[in-house]
Amino acid sequence: MLKQFTIILFLLAVAIGLQAQPEYPKSNLYLFKVNQEDDGSISFTEPRYLTAFNSEGFNNDPFFFSNTELYISVKEPGATQSDLYKLDLENQTKLRVTETPEPEFVPARMPEYYTFSAVRTEKDGQDDVYRLWQFPIDQLTNGKPVFKYLSGIKDYLWLNSREIAIYKEEDPTTISIVNTANDDIQTLATNVGPCMLRLPNGNLAYVQKSRYDDWKIMEKNLYRRREPARTLIETLPNADHFAVLPNGSLIMGKGSKLYQYNKFTDDNWTEVADLRFYEIRNITKVVVSPDFQVVIVAD
Repeated sequence: MLKQFTIILFLLAVAIGLQAQPEYPKSNLYLFKVNQEDDGSISFTEPRYLTAFNSEGFNNDPFFFSNTELYISVKEPGATQSDLYKLDLENQTKLRVTETPEPEFVPARMPEYYTFSAVRTEKDGQDDVYRLWQFPIDQLTNGKPVFKYLSGIKDYLWLNSREIAIYKEEDPTTISIVNTANDDIQTLATNVGPCMLRLPNGNLAYVQKSRYDDWKIMEKNLYRRREPARTLIETLPNADHFAVLPNGSLIMGKGSKLYQYNKFTDDNWTEVADLRFYEIRNITKVVVSPDFQVVIVAD
């Protein structure tokens, strides 16, 4: 009887441990060059498959540190956690950037250029604590937390060297702006998606969710923060990630297709590409470089 009880406790502990592990769904990255035609339409050319080195693993969170440097989160099959890698797009090489006991994800270059940030999952007893860390680009020293006490950050966007927009996956989800000098927090929106991007006019764009299917991409004036955000357009059904092209157009993915919206010329989303030919079936994220390259995350 005691032996059976011990086995049951062991199985429960294993189950709890498995539940505590973060999810790492299989995903891959694809690079395309974007061409803008004379009539304003866009096309996607020069496709490249970026994650053949980890085709059965987790590859996500792409961020262009420059037009030729892409940082991503990677978890290989059999590994226990994700680490950060740098892909040199020009020389077609990769470099492992972090190899720590804790997982890191969502890398981003910081405004002062010599450091980068990432979310690190730390353990506090049985709980996972998500904290934002910063690291030197040259990797000559260890990193340190951006905030002494603030945690729960799942995604973020640097607005300038002193302010950062953060996404917290609470109930409800929130987007807030935090002052890194004094940790002052100003909540901008609730019931939101994790994607936050600057528009060419400097305003913040994000996804406002609801219990229905009418999710909307909102535009918030960061210089007049007391003013309510205004609706740009409804998202594609149940899609909460979008990208902003250098010309100000929005782009979203759904299934194998990419859609574009320009508030000055379009009434709704327009299909601009179907990527089934490249075995891309379910687009989950789109990221754009300053020189009009696009990285697509698909599972």
